[in-house]
Amino acid sequence: MAKIKRIKFEKKVYEYLKPFHITGSIASSSTNIEIIMETGEGIIGYGEASPSFRVNGEKVEALMAMENFINEMLTDMDTNRYKSIFDVTDKLIASPSLKAGLQFCVVSIFCMEHGIKVNDFFGGVKEYIETDKTIGIDSVQNRIKEAEEIMKSGFYHIKVKVGENLADDIETMLRIADRTRGATYIVDANMGYTPKAALEFVNQIYRAGIEIAVFEQPVFYQDIDGLRFVRFHSPFPVAADESAKSRYDVFRLIKSEAVDFVNIKLMKSGISDTLAIIEMARSAGIRLMIGCMGESSVGISQSALLALGTGAFDFHDLDSHLMLREERFRGQFVQEGPIIRVL
Repeated sequence: MAKIKRIKFEKKVYEYLKPFHITGSIASSSTNIEIIMETGEGIIGYGEASPSFRVNGEKVEALMAMENFINEMLTDMDTNRYKSIFDVTDKLIASPSLKAGLQFCVVSIFCMEHGIKVNDFFGGVKEYIETDKTIGIDSVQNRIKEAEEIMKSGFYHIKVKVGENLADDIETMLRIADRTRGATYIVDANMGYTPKAALEFVNQIYRAGIEIAVFEQPVFYQDIDGLRFVRFHSPFPVAADESAKSRYDVFRLIKSEAVDFVNIKLMKSGISDTLAIIEMARSAGIRLMIGCMGESSVGISQSALLALGTGAFDFHDLDSHLMLREERFRGQFVQEGPIIRVL
């Protein structure tokens, strides 16, 4: 038995190595909440919430103000009965990143008490996974240069952000593909295109003989009809990200035949919905990738250990900690270039 005694929130600010630009957003830093959960037996679990107003409508200040409420809600609950705690934290529908960090604390405490690794708790399927590295929106020339540097550093999965300038995006992909032959490309529009513009983009890329492994969230998250239209007319697999926050969102996407892929992020779904989405996707033949918000190495651990444990993902976009300035690496994994291994 390990009953929760206290929960503490600490605000952490991490500067980006360079401003991170995606459709409609430029960030110079990521403000996260580190969660410290302690049991009466002295076991301490750490988690991280990386709030996103753009995706989840969350604000750090509002989540920090919930510390007393969270203590009232979870104090004296037994982490051995983690499903009961998941059921309670599932009610945090307006605070999914907080839900993710709290649920990971509970899992990590359970694993420490019982002497097992977190990745084994999730299934222990894989010994390592390979992450991509992301290129934000920039000038065409800067994006080409960054793609070359990424590949030279050993990353062969390259994620390219697009969605603000169709002509520049097409030129960027044509030139990146010419300079990084042999790479695998994930292209993420972050809701920046109309269905018509999205198809113009993919058709031009396809006619140039370039292969895209995943075309992510081309249209506005509520435009499920538009997402389905792009999926049925695109030569490349189409993924939902912002459209797929909860298990209920994913059920709707599957029922609507709107996607080939779902990009799961713990900060959107928490652990409980993530596990439900994995099983739902497997049943429906939908493929999965796992992504991140602006998490430090503490937060990336949560997704990396789940991905290693379940082995459920075709692609891993777990590189935010590589974009941030951290005083020291605190991940519960080993990073060797693009490879993430069990610690």
